[in-house]
Amino acid sequence: MSSLNICAACEHCRTFLNSDRIVNALPAPAESGTQEQTPPAEQDMQTERNAMPGLTLRISNKNFRATLYDNDSTRSLLKKLPLTLTMDELNGNEKFYFFSEKLPSASERVGSIKTGDLMLYGSDCLVLFYESFPTSYSYTRLGTVDDVTGLANALGSGSVEVTFSIN
Repeated sequence: MSSLNICAACEHCRTFLNSDRIVNALPAPAESGTQEQTPPAEQDMQTERNAMPGLTLRISNKNFRATLYDNDSTRSLLKKLPLTLTMDELNGNEKFYFFSEKLPSASERVGSIKTGDLMLYGSDCLVLFYESFPTSYSYTRLGTVDDVTGLANALGSGSVEVTFSIN
């Protein structure tokens, strides 16, 4: 009989490999009624977000609050705060800034970008997205702006100064 191993690729969805079959270790579905269950990956991301302090982004005299994911990349970024960066424009959908040093990264194909996503591209490029779109690129998720109303207008069309601070 072989031992039970965690599949590194599936750790976030709590799927375990047991030699030739997959055993799912997810919570049992709701007893009855039409209560909707949160998918496991979303449950894990929600848990990761709840464990971190809040983030404030100050852009053009307007504050935006963001919820952070609990990972090594985000914890490394938090150590740099407060931080004011001049973020440059790219593709009419994002602002970016290259750090002089690398941050820990755990890139994954995210499939789609949502307005307000804060991500790390590679290990040194901080990206704030202000438009939603599908993507084949890989990023490390850092967090997301809670209310994106006015975000695109505040960021404007060129380079912009963004101050990141802990709530």
